[in-house]
Amino acid sequence: MKSIIVLSLLTSVLILSSFAQQNLTTPQVSPAATISQTIGLTNIEVSYHRPAVNGREVWGGLVPLDQVWRAGANQNTTISFSTDVAVEGQSIPAGKYGLHMIPAKENWTVILSNDNAAWGSFFYNKENDQARFSVKPVQNDFEEWLSYSFDQVSPNSTTLNLNWENLSIPIKIVVDVNKTVIENMKRELTGVPGFFWQGWNQIATYALTNDYQIEEALAWVDRSIGINKNLSNLMTQSLILQSLGKTQESTKIRDEAFALPNIDEAQINNLGYQLIGMDKLDEAISVFEKNTKDHPESWNAWDSLAEGYLTKGDKEKSKQLYEKALVMAPENQKDRIKGIIKNIK
Repeated sequence: MKSIIVLSLLTSVLILSSFAQQNLTTPQVSPAATISQTIGLTNIEVSYHRPAVNGREVWGGLVPLDQVWRAGANQNTTISFSTDVAVEGQSIPAGKYGLHMIPAKENWTVILSNDNAAWGSFFYNKENDQARFSVKPVQNDFEEWLSYSFDQVSPNSTTLNLNWENLSIPIKIVVDVNKTVIENMKRELTGVPGFFWQGWNQIATYALTNDYQIEEALAWVDRSIGINKNLSNLMTQSLILQSLGKTQESTKIRDEAFALPNIDEAQINNLGYQLIGMDKLDEAISVFEKNTKDHPESWNAWDSLAEGYLTKGDKEKSKQLYEKALVMAPENQKDRIKGIIKNIK
């Protein structure tokens, strides 16, 4: 009887042990990885698992040709976009997609699936496709472990590459940065920033700088002026009118801006740097020159004018102005100015 009880207990322990082992975590043969890249305000993220070559024939062997492949190992490889993008010329809405590929001897097919939770490609269904596009593989240096990388990054685009064994699979992604930035600013302006003049001036300035939705920019700067008329937003309005070919109106607003009461040196100086940020160097230099005329005793006014000319590329004029500023500058600024002069060649 005791033997039966002991045997029963041992059997129970073995069964429980077996169930417990199923719940323990061990390292995956193909480890998980995530890579992300921000373009403008758009975040792009790829989550995948990394198989190794491990001495095997990959293309046409481990990964069959002309069959849907999960573009990694284990569960779905996924790619997500925080805003709308264009992938290989096709418009793709913001969202998270299953990433699949069909390897071939020539061009490969890349698939974005609306099903991002399936296990690999085993349950792939063409009806869930968001988009398909053809890409050409590129011969590459040998890579033991499959990886993804963002290459050829620019202000509005990048190329996502799958790299494994001796191939890279490039996927071009383009973002309409101006659209995403303006849309984001509009959303922000429905919150607390919408009660203040700065936000409306900022969106108008961004539109002007990037030559985007200029007519709307005029309405946005009007909102800013309606909240608080000042040198900054009046100059933005003047520059927008100038860009629209309304020269007389632009000049009138500019004169009004500089005729405002209580304009001090710092406001004029800040306006000059605002114009530099908009890549309007001639206008910035004109503003800095006005400051040196109104405040000839200010080392900072001459220092800013020197920076304006240096940004424009007139090194000789800039050096002369920095030397003038150096004579007038306080001790805690002299080393900085000397360093700039030394580096002007």
